[in-house]
Amino acid sequence: MSGMTAPSHMTAPSQKKLMLFAGRAYPQLADEVADCLAIERAPARLYDFANGEIMVRFLESVRGCDAFVLQSHTAPINEWIMEHLIMVDALKRASAKRITVVAPFFGYARQDKKSRGREPISARLMADLFATAGADRLMAVDLHTAQIQGFFDGPVDHLFALPILAGYLENRLNVPDVTVVAPDAGRVRVCERWTDRLGCPLAIIHKRRDPDVANQVKVFEVVGQVSGRTCILVDDMIDTGSTIAKAADALFDQGADRVIVAATHGVLSGPAIDTLKNSRISEVVITNTLPVPHEKRIDKLTVLSIAPLLARAISEVFSDGSVTSLFDGQS
Repeated sequence: MSGMTAPSHMTAPSQKKLMLFAGRAYPQLADEVADCLAIERAPARLYDFANGEIMVRFLESVRGCDAFVLQSHTAPINEWIMEHLIMVDALKRASAKRITVVAPFFGYARQDKKSRGREPISARLMADLFATAGADRLMAVDLHTAQIQGFFDGPVDHLFALPILAGYLENRLNVPDVTVVAPDAGRVRVCERWTDRLGCPLAIIHKRRDPDVANQVKVFEVVGQVSGRTCILVDDMIDTGSTIAKAADALFDQGADRVIVAATHGVLSGPAIDTLKNSRISEVVITNTLPVPHEKRIDKLTVLSIAPLLARAISEVFSDGSVTSLFDGQS
């Protein structure tokens, strides 16, 4: 009937109830996901006390619901992670039947192993924190490494932005002229999925990080055929932009005709926008797993929506369907 407001939950024939909750970090993405699901976000009151402590209160009953708690871990990242944890705790104490943490960008994922002595494995700590808070399931997009799935003692839905990013580029490029490029050895498996989809060759950039300076990378050599070709540099995130700009320079030094960057997460910290703007990269394609404010949306930056993918995955989990089926033919 016209004029009716969509409910804040969705029910299945079994009378299960889906409820979508979102924190204050990135409500615009949560609204996009809710629109795709044809529901409204569950009402909640979130605010800070004078000393910065976070308070959460949900404004309608959540008893017995299938709760999906969406919060992308953007800056200030520690504040929003804490809010995410508190929301999960509140749902657990209010008798939600199942709680799925939806973190399009999962904070601390880069700290997934000890590179040197006396370092933390913060990605494992994150998983433990959400489990302790009461999460039954995790959902994230393009984790820095697949091994993080094993840090959480429960189901982990690892979503891939490849169909969104590759679908955009293959409709705009002459694919026979394309080489997919891994900016380091750790990205090779992901890039192989790209080459399987596009049917094009793979190149790898050998690099070494400066162990004493964060976010600093020295690029050494390119392995593979890039001369005269359009190169798609594929990475999981762009933080300061330094790594990807140096990788592009290495490709141009080897005769690349054009360099395009495809990355899932646009962290875009510090000098990133100036670095990308002043680089020889033709286009940078990212998704909106993290908010990209207007002042950072330069001409060469293209932002694609991840909301339809998140909504489909949430729907599959709610209906006990197959999240893997979303990526059939992509691996």
